[in-house]
Amino acid sequence: MSRTGSKYRIARPQNDIDRPLPEAGSVYVAQQDFVRELRDELRLRGEDILDVRGRLILCRGSGAPSVWAQNIWLTPRRIDISSVGEGARALADIQRNWSLHIAQAHIRRAKLIQAKLPYVSAKPHIFGTKQPAAALGSWTLWDDQTILASPFCTSAFPDGQVIFQENKTDPPSRAYLKLWEVFTVVPELHDSMPGPGDLCLDLGSAPGGWTWALASMGASVFSIDRAPLAANVEAMPNVSHCIGSGFGLDPRHAGAVDWFFSDMICYPSRLYEAVTRWLEYGQCRRFVCTIKLQAETDHEIVRRFAEIPHSRVLHLSCNRHELTWIRHERL
Repeated sequence: MSRTGSKYRIARPQNDIDRPLPEAGSVYVAQQDFVRELRDELRLRGEDILDVRGRLILCRGSGAPSVWAQNIWLTPRRIDISSVGEGARALADIQRNWSLHIAQAHIRRAKLIQAKLPYVSAKPHIFGTKQPAAALGSWTLWDDQTILASPFCTSAFPDGQVIFQENKTDPPSRAYLKLWEVFTVVPELHDSMPGPGDLCLDLGSAPGGWTWALASMGASVFSIDRAPLAANVEAMPNVSHCIGSGFGLDPRHAGAVDWFFSDMICYPSRLYEAVTRWLEYGQCRRFVCTIKLQAETDHEIVRRFAEIPHSRVLHLSCNRHELTWIRHERL
């Protein structure tokens, strides 16, 4: 790898299998189609990128939190093997639970190794239950005689991908899965989910995926959109809907709410102005908002959201070119 100015250039041999495995301190896993965003984030904060293979970005550092990473391998190690059986035994000697990250090559051999490891349940996650507590390691076959494995990772789900047992009847869109995921993977939010007695503001709510999810948790929801909600959502007894613009609601006149939610399609800078205004007037302490990014990722506005006290920005497995910003007093 060479570095010219502020750009990285990854030198790739013609045969990807022949590239040696560098000694990495951490491995970042990007979601499909968002490798560039993760690589740019790591580069901008000064990470020493050693190699990029598929969705894996190997770094020299120790695995600092990342916005765009779906999972981070915190303790990567090299394991040399001469057979499928030897590879399976080497992984099993470290711990029980392993998830295979399928790389670009050696897929058949890697699957043979995984098949010899103890079975890890792949059942869809039931919303409302905590994420798995048992450590789930991640591994891949770098070449036919080399395993790259990490017993400890930041996500309890394979490659950071949360697969839910979905409700395919009631919600009017699949957008509700964003809320289900954020309340599952962020422990501080899981332990304080909206419920009876909480008033939630949902901006840009139509057709009502988020409103449905919040009302189903037992919270009271005041939703605002220029379009109506789906009939079954608007009929929920704890839902009130107003036709209008979410940006037209003045926090000084609206009164205090327990939660502020927004999945609106808008410029990130406009969303930033709105939430900081609500924070300025002290009318809400807890926020979950989607930062809808444009053609080019604005890393500066993402940084500004992340620097709001008690905040976190993350890329959910069901996000596309967007990020989820949360603000909670326990963060």
